[in-house]
Amino acid sequence: MSDSGFKVHAMELGPMENFVYLIEDTATRRCAVVDPAWEVGQIVARANQHNLDITDILLTHSHNDHINGIEELLNHANAEVHLLKPEYEFWAHELEKPSLHHGGDELTLGETSIKILHTPGHTPGSACYQLGNEIITGDTLFVFGCGRCDMSGGNPEHMFETLKNMKQRLPQDMLIHPGHNYSVKETCTLADQLEGNPFMHYEDAEAFVNYRMHVHDRTRNEPYDAISKQQLKIANLL
Repeated sequence: MSDSGFKVHAMELGPMENFVYLIEDTATRRCAVVDPAWEVGQIVARANQHNLDITDILLTHSHNDHINGIEELLNHANAEVHLLKPEYEFWAHELEKPSLHHGGDELTLGETSIKILHTPGHTPGSACYQLGNEIITGDTLFVFGCGRCDMSGGNPEHMFETLKNMKQRLPQDMLIHPGHNYSVKETCTLADQLEGNPFMHYEDAEAFVNYRMHVHDRTRNEPYDAISKQQLKIANLL
């Protein structure tokens, strides 16, 4: 539990090692589900286990492995769906009355304030959700990795700018909650990322794009471990 009155419950679900998160507001017992997918029964069971009322659904982006449980979850809970407007336009899905947001907006879950960051790169409207000194990053930022940019909606130049902004604007002790369990550990701080995430080592957009699009997937295997800037230089990748 954080000093801000919320808890983040992580569940690894489905065949693609997805993390689904339940954000619990401890004062009101309200709960937001981030990226409901795969095994909705387990999501509902976890909420019931902690006596939580699912009132909100937060989407980091619209790829199927992160949203395929929305309709089923809405059959169990009268919840409001939240996503960024650029992602809704990219997705072109007929959600009934979703709440559309812009980067920098804040929403309230009981007594918990959640800031929505627009972090394009994996998709045009990818979002991260910041709660106090913790952040849920979806497929924008993994532990020692980042989301692919060669899928529908991907843009490596935008990803470079997004990660650059995160490096510059977020505190180094911020705790990262990624969208997939692809690494040797499930979570880490931004400081850990700055030290060991190869995508955080690039200061030049062209070099970053080359590494993301042509080198990374040929040279790294899961689970991702830390790579220092010096290791990239020795491998002539930086």
